[in-house]
Amino acid sequence: MPFRIAVIQMNTRDDKAANLAQAAALIDRAASLGAELVALPENFNYLAPYEGVAANAEPIPGPTTDLLVEKARQHGIYLHCGSIGETVPGGGRVRNTTLLLGPKGEILGRYSKLHLFDIAVGGHAPYNESEHVDAGAELVTAELPFATVGLTICYDIRFPELYRALALKGAQVIFTPAAFTLQTGKDHWEVLLRARAIENQVFVVAPAQVGAHPPNRCCFGNAMIVNPWGTVIARAPEEEAVVVADIDLDYLNRVRQQIPSLRHRREDVYGAPGEAAVRAAARFARQG
Repeated sequence: MPFRIAVIQMNTRDDKAANLAQAAALIDRAASLGAELVALPENFNYLAPYEGVAANAEPIPGPTTDLLVEKARQHGIYLHCGSIGETVPGGGRVRNTTLLLGPKGEILGRYSKLHLFDIAVGGHAPYNESEHVDAGAELVTAELPFATVGLTICYDIRFPELYRALALKGAQVIFTPAAFTLQTGKDHWEVLLRARAIENQVFVVAPAQVGAHPPNRCCFGNAMIVNPWGTVIARAPEEEAVVVADIDLDYLNRVRQQIPSLRHRREDVYGAPGEAAVRAAARFARQG
């Protein structure tokens, strides 16, 4: 049977209490729209200069995840927790981590961002995530009653081998919570999401940050859900919002039957995008 997913778009800033209150309200709105699975954006509880991110990082479980567990139980929903800064033992650094919760608040999946965003765009201050954030080291899928899902975060979208590896592990829906910059998002965001959906014949679910946040940065927004044909079936307006779409895995199966490209892979020639290859790509990204 089709199931309903909601993606949340937020304008997270440097007031953690206000961010959490807004996230809770948007989860409530998503549940009222009949969503069975609700997805938050990257860094939904705090988005500001790194000094603040480090100060507001938390262990898991911790106050932020306790709130999300409560919301999952309250509404009896599956809840994709966007991402938060997770404290790393030893102090000073964090991981960019997401959880997937079940309707009883149980943890069904946990993933830390593999690829770290180190970039300089002409005319804008450079942003080097790896100076402060430790990369994850594993692929994560989770089995839900209605689908197998894969977990990624933001910059991961630029690494097709990760999405192919998740698809080959059985993922039918892949989550990409993001805080994509305005400068790159206007040209790349939708193209990348649609490409990952088409080439892997999966639903791509992309909650997003929108608008300005300290220090003088701006996120592109356009939270969306893309189907396996590459069609955008839900898109948020340019404001904080909740949008929903009904996910039909029978449709996914029909697409895979019509264009059986996943079965036509030539791994005898170019190999498989297994965990070792993905980890090597992550090491290369960290090393620049």
